[in-house]
Amino acid sequence: MWSGEWAATVALGVVAFRDGGAAAIGLVGLLRMAPAALVAPFAATIADRMRREVVLAWVGLVRAITLGIAAAVIAADGPTGAVYAALVVATVAQTLYRPAHSALLPTLCVTPKELTSANVVRGLLDSVATLVGPLVAAVLLDLSGPAAVFAAAAGVSLLSTALVAGVRYEAPPRVGVVPAGRVLRQTVEGLRTIMADRHLTLLTGLTTLQTFTRGALTVFSVVVAVELLGSGDAGVGVLTAAVGAGAVAGSLGVALLVGGGRLARWFGIGVALWGAPLAGIGVIPHEWAAILLLAVVGIGNALVDVGAFTLPARLADDAVLARTFAAFEAIITLGVGAGAIVTPLVIDAVGIRLALVLIGLLAPVAVLAAWRTLHALDDRVRVQDTDIALLQRVPMLRALPEATIEQLAAGLTRSSLPPGDLVFAEGDHGDDFYVIEQGQAEVVGDGRLIGTIGPGDGFGEIALLRACQRTASVRAVTSLTLCAVSRDGFVAAVVGYSRSMTAADELIAGHLADFDRVR
Repeated sequence: MWSGEWAATVALGVVAFRDGGAAAIGLVGLLRMAPAALVAPFAATIADRMRREVVLAWVGLVRAITLGIAAAVIAADGPTGAVYAALVVATVAQTLYRPAHSALLPTLCVTPKELTSANVVRGLLDSVATLVGPLVAAVLLDLSGPAAVFAAAAGVSLLSTALVAGVRYEAPPRVGVVPAGRVLRQTVEGLRTIMADRHLTLLTGLTTLQTFTRGALTVFSVVVAVELLGSGDAGVGVLTAAVGAGAVAGSLGVALLVGGGRLARWFGIGVALWGAPLAGIGVIPHEWAAILLLAVVGIGNALVDVGAFTLPARLADDAVLARTFAAFEAIITLGVGAGAIVTPLVIDAVGIRLALVLIGLLAPVAVLAAWRTLHALDDRVRVQDTDIALLQRVPMLRALPEATIEQLAAGLTRSSLPPGDLVFAEGDHGDDFYVIEQGQAEVVGDGRLIGTIGPGDGFGEIALLRACQRTASVRAVTSLTLCAVSRDGFVAAVVGYSRSMTAADELIAGHLADFDRVR
């Protein structure tokens, strides 16, 4: 899917440049991105209520049709406006692809490390797409023309639809159709989620700067190749492919870099690397220097991809995750459009070289200003990792997907009890599920000791899952540190997945057998 998007972007840039120069590239970029940014948040309400692989399949089908139309129009020497219109619809569909894909991945993973690793692999594949798509476009542009590029992009969109239709997994419970009067409120929920969390706001802002630079690059890649370097239409594909080559190389090393628990800071470095090389091209306007510097942009892209699609998934609730990613995608998509429309104006005002320097410095300066907050975000994620590791010591929670257990960890409350104090008494109403972080406790039924429990052990599930009173008392033997999961969150998580419910049923049957044996 992403190879086709990059190839189509290169071909569209060439079509627009022939049609009206750099200004036309910028205008077409804005016309593509603005509708996508407006429509995607509304469409994402569907991705939070349908199986997300179905959404992905429909996106691929829509893109195959619209890109095929663009190819047919160009082949028939039809109006360029029809090509632009088809690409607008294709871009709207593509903008929904990312939120649905990003919201699906956490459901397929079990641990934060798996999610990060999955996004590293996705980043690698995206980087390969960033290399392969423009190179294929360059070859097809040289041999045939834009129509062949759009036709190839339509073909790979159909292929992606066929591949994603084969995904099998246990989907979390979903809410049904949203009443018409609530669609707008549901749509803006993703934006509210971003605005309510300062770290999500920062990630969105920095990624928007990165996409602004990306939008600028869609203009610079054509203008630099054709006017500054004199390498012609094929040079546009070569310069764009240099980004992909750097991204592939960077992706191979990203797993080692982000594994040390500094994902937010590496993300920031990636954003900075999108801008600084552009300034370098402005200082050293030579073909090989441009190719090497754009390869550095690709390395930055690999770092950005992992952070931009892992961190929001760990900070937002799965119930609104597609809408959160859609709001995120809408904002950063506007960044692409803004970069594409502003860059020709800057070029006209100060020239190509100074425009490269001025626009290239924006992202590095912003990252430097945000560095301390990125450090704080890494600290926050590290604490969540510790809480998730504790919850995953409980058998019935170990089977939950990463997105669900992440939400349980985010809602944990801690409490401490001195030796001898009761956590709860037999016959009490069940409120929370508990996991022992430190200390020892004893389980007592009818005044008799049933057993002792320690760090990593969970208790209290019987009253919550069987809707009954507490079947035994739990008392601290030593100083006790407890992590509590709310009743509603615990029940929704465990009951929502067959594997966790099966593990819970087996555990409850064992506990009840122990109670009967002692009594």
